[in-house]
Amino acid sequence: MGLVNKNEKSGAVARGYRLGKLGFRLVGSYVGYQAQNLLLGEGERAQRRARFQQKASRRVRDELAALKGPAMKLGQLLSMQTEMLPEEALRELANLQMRAPGMHASLARAQFKSSLGKYPEEMFREFDPEPFAAASLGQVHRAVTRDGEKAAVKIQYPAIRSAIENDFKLLRSATLPGQLSGHVPAALLDEIQRGILEETDYLREADNLEFFGKGLSGLEYVAIPRAHRELTTDRVLTMSYIEGETLSDLLKRKPSQAFRDLLGARLIEMYETQIQRLKALHADHHPGNYLFQPNGSVGLIDFGCVKRISFDVSELRRCYRRRTWRESEASARRFLALAYGRSVPYARARKILPLLEQWCDILYPQDVTADLVIDFRGDPRLESKLKEIRQQHRKRVLQDKLINPEFAFLMRADLGLHYLLRELGATINISEVWRRVSTAPAVGRHGCAFRAPPKAVT
Repeated sequence: MGLVNKNEKSGAVARGYRLGKLGFRLVGSYVGYQAQNLLLGEGERAQRRARFQQKASRRVRDELAALKGPAMKLGQLLSMQTEMLPEEALRELANLQMRAPGMHASLARAQFKSSLGKYPEEMFREFDPEPFAAASLGQVHRAVTRDGEKAAVKIQYPAIRSAIENDFKLLRSATLPGQLSGHVPAALLDEIQRGILEETDYLREADNLEFFGKGLSGLEYVAIPRAHRELTTDRVLTMSYIEGETLSDLLKRKPSQAFRDLLGARLIEMYETQIQRLKALHADHHPGNYLFQPNGSVGLIDFGCVKRISFDVSELRRCYRRRTWRESEASARRFLALAYGRSVPYARARKILPLLEQWCDILYPQDVTADLVIDFRGDPRLESKLKEIRQQHRKRVLQDKLINPEFAFLMRADLGLHYLLRELGATINISEVWRRVSTAPAVGRHGCAFRAPPKAVT
């Protein structure tokens, strides 16, 4: 036990050192870059700025990929922050999904055997020792079961849970001033750590696959993997193999606008069905977790991060559309408690309302009968205004300590979905999707029945 603890401590120190070293190297590079700028003309400065940002971003991407765990997930989240980072950084960080260095084949075999008692080749008809995807917590191999079914086998990295716990110790130390001031609530760090640690339990993920498979069965175009329980443990997950191409590969084929709109409406319908009907959300909406078929089917994978929703999202949206905070002080109190938590003082929370008014004027028409059609291809003026509001909202939330831990993974999911829709460039009647989901009759315990989805348009 002493040896294990010693190794864990040395591993935590090494990870902390690597993160600190990365920060110092980037600062040093930036100082050198600024010094050289003094000797360059304006045109040369722009070119050098782009080269510096690309080089620095690639260094960050490679280091976060090597560190895996929470550090890599942070990079994935940052890759969707389009209003915060330069284009070069976004492009490099977007490559983090499935880009972590994989385990050596012999180590992966050892991990598999330590969990299931036999080597992979003893339990599958075919097993590819080389992973086709390596992400933040584990890597995925292609296989064929004894019954001849294609499978995806996810094998967890060694000691990843300890790495996560140690990373959060470092994070808590680094954010101690913010915790003491109330700007970084300890409850928020607890919520994020809880969510990421849950992702290391593959038995829980198998349960999630079953839950969402039933719950989304009414959406005929959705494909979700089925867990092979007899080939699954807390550290090895064997699933049916989902065919499809990533969003980036899909966009290379230049699909029609009608097809983009169809996929966009389906992504929102999947999302709304989860939050309105299932009260649970696949919270990792990274592009790498979606697989698209030419017929318009959508495969959704990686159910390690799931957020159970304890509040009424439909009620929150109703408040946005009707501006209920204008009705009375009691209504304003109810809305702010729903949106930012009951622990935030009312006088402090009220300061956010002018920004929410601007936000709702754009995204939630006051006429509740009006259709809300959003063009995610991007009106530059509208995008600029939304970006400005988001930045002001983020600043106000931090300044007035309005962070609600309950929303940590919901915001992550929202951010990922909006990123997907912007990349897709879809135009969607959001109101029509909301109505379809909210009026759908329930089927069974988890399922929902919907009329047949529109046919794919290629």
